[in-house]
Amino acid sequence: MTTEAKSSSRERLLEAVAALTYCDGVSIGVDALCKAAGVSKRSMYQLFESKDELLAASLEEQAASYVAALLPPADDDRPPRERILHVFEQAESQAAADDFRGCRYLAVQIELKDQSHPASRVARRVKGTVTAFFRGEAERGGANDPDLLARQLSLVFDGASARAGIKADTAAGLVAPTVVALLDAADMR
Repeated sequence: MTTEAKSSSRERLLEAVAALTYCDGVSIGVDALCKAAGVSKRSMYQLFESKDELLAASLEEQAASYVAALLPPADDDRPPRERILHVFEQAESQAAADDFRGCRYLAVQIELKDQSHPASRVARRVKGTVTAFFRGEAERGGANDPDLLARQLSLVFDGASARAGIKADTAAGLVAPTVVALLDAADMR
């Protein structure tokens, strides 16, 4: 098999696992993944050691775009408070899409339960990036307890994403006032 064919098969597998696990969860079978990708199981196992490694690679491949879609650019010179609110505005916009099923990184952690699973490790790191952003902005904005505020903001972020993902609620009109109340309580400027 040529390198080009392997790359093509690899990309198709990564796309298939991203799409199928986002819609149906991580328990999707190898047969279904290979069928959706148009790749044999033999080819899949030549490219990835396991379905677990395939899932982790897919999450890793999407991580940069996930973070870039949420966080303001580093050269954004708005005050920390506004930079934090930007994340929730982006999340609210994403949640409004008809095909929104919640945060794929949170879903992976919930579904797998095993923190040592390769996909759980990727998901935890990516979610940690968002919490670290909140913590850094809280420090810059003079919050009275930046660690607590970062954890609270992460809780609101994940809760809003999960509720919007299962269509139990919409983020519109609910999340921003909640975040503002947390920022005010933390003396965040």
